[in-house]
Amino acid sequence: MNKTTLIAAALITAASAVQAQEPEDYIKYRQAMMAAIGGHNSAASQIVRGKVSPEGALAMHARALAELTSDLPSLFPEGSDFGETKAKAEIWSDRAGFEKAASDAKSATAAFAEVVAGGDAAKIAAAFKDVGEACKGCHKTYREKDD
Repeated sequence: MNKTTLIAAALITAASAVQAQEPEDYIKYRQAMMAAIGGHNSAASQIVRGKVSPEGALAMHARALAELTSDLPSLFPEGSDFGETKAKAEIWSDRAGFEKAASDAKSATAAFAEVVAGGDAAKIAAAFKDVGEACKGCHKTYREKDD
């Protein structure tokens, strides 16, 4: 992602945060962010598993994952614990546990981005596995299972 794109994304995110006053808006925003995380994770998986090899794409996906997971708790503000969402009540009732799980995901994605920059395939695979474990750790406790 180039600098202009990052700045535009930051401005859009900041504007969205200011305008999103209704809990329903936070839920929609959160779902879009989680979909973005899932998309980058799925794309990175294809590259890490050797299914595709678009030049430079793994680094882009790794950086995006690190950015998107940098403040997961902010996606779950008080009052957004209802409606059509897979977020479990434990996010709000066990906030410390949730924030720890979110921090683990943040650390794992940051480490993944760092390892990708180094280019060592074995380290990349191990770091990507850690990302998956961190995501599963949070989803297991704080997200309703898919039907």
